[in-house]
Amino acid sequence: MRISRRGFIIASGVVGAGALAGGATAVTWSDLMTAAAQNPLRPDAGVLVVCTLYGGNDGLNTVIPASDPAYQKARPDLAYQPHEVLDLGDGLGLNPGMKGLKNLWDDKRLAIVRGVGYPKPDHSHFRSMAIWQTASPDTPQQTGWLGRWLDVTGDDPLRAVAIEPVLPPLMAGQRAAGATLPVAGLKLPTGALGKSFSLMGQPQSGELPDQARVARSIADLHTTATKLGPDMKPDNAKAGNTGQLAAQLDVVGGLVEAGAPTRAYSVSLGGFDTHADEKGTQQRLLTELDQALSAFVDRMSKTDRGKQVVVLVYSEFGRRVGANASDGTDHGTAGPVFVIGSSVKGGFFFGEQPSLTDLDNGDLKESTDFRDVYATMLRDVLGEDPGKVLSGHDNTVSGLLAT
Repeated sequence: MRISRRGFIIASGVVGAGALAGGATAVTWSDLMTAAAQNPLRPDAGVLVVCTLYGGNDGLNTVIPASDPAYQKARPDLAYQPHEVLDLGDGLGLNPGMKGLKNLWDDKRLAIVRGVGYPKPDHSHFRSMAIWQTASPDTPQQTGWLGRWLDVTGDDPLRAVAIEPVLPPLMAGQRAAGATLPVAGLKLPTGALGKSFSLMGQPQSGELPDQARVARSIADLHTTATKLGPDMKPDNAKAGNTGQLAAQLDVVGGLVEAGAPTRAYSVSLGGFDTHADEKGTQQRLLTELDQALSAFVDRMSKTDRGKQVVVLVYSEFGRRVGANASDGTDHGTAGPVFVIGSSVKGGFFFGEQPSLTDLDNGDLKESTDFRDVYATMLRDVLGEDPGKVLSGHDNTVSGLLAT
């Protein structure tokens, strides 16, 4: 079963009043460039990019305990051997498709939070993703955690932008909602006008800083749009297609560099529901994730604004410890969360590695509450009291980010 963003959003029932009142605000590149020129974000303001992996990524074949005999026994055909993984230390290694993220780990810009989940886990895609996006594991909630952050900090939809055609529930608040800027909707002018527009993106000697910033933004827009072919639409993306996430992050990079007033972005990659023939499918997806993220983070490290960006990567659940009869894995529980950026205490693990022998009915036991990760992002990236957004939950992952 392939889980799409649109399918999840419809089935989850998570729709804030702000989104219901007038729908998510659909914005254009021009809207954001105008806002950047009129009210640019402070260069020292933190920016959060939330990357959702839809479908339930198999954490055990992402951050791999390859030398653990219990791992090898549970997955005789799916297991990676110790010599195949990218060694991180502590008996763990990254999937071989994640060479760029291994470089970020070595460069101290990638941290991994282990065993992230929530009490009494739910194996339903829709319920589990609703829990992750609302940050409410105990009772159903109709607002997303970043939507409630918008409610607390102001109702400007440009403060939270989803680079997607449909607003994800995490950005729907009670009174406010984020905006959408779908990559597939970026269309450039053609003919003589298009040629003139393209020339505007070329740098000129002696130009003022503001002019150079606008030129770079136009050039970024052209780069992003030209990467998208007619079949590269987020709603019908298939596992194995390349460029979807990279295109979204290209847009985010251009907006950050231009000083757009956005503090939180949402991007996503689907296809991780690997019940059968998992190994090749997941590695292709993780390679796409790796290439998109490593290029984006390297780009962000080159500017002062970019150095304020932190990327959070999560999925709604991990997979079962044991393989199934179809060379895949079924819905599980806890998994690793990646936190990436120049301000991250990289090259370190946070949280305990779940045991592969002390299981909860075949599932990993969570060792880190996902709300601890969110609280850290709210406090140390967005500068907000997490208790105001997470119903009083203010426990954080100590030392994950420089404050």
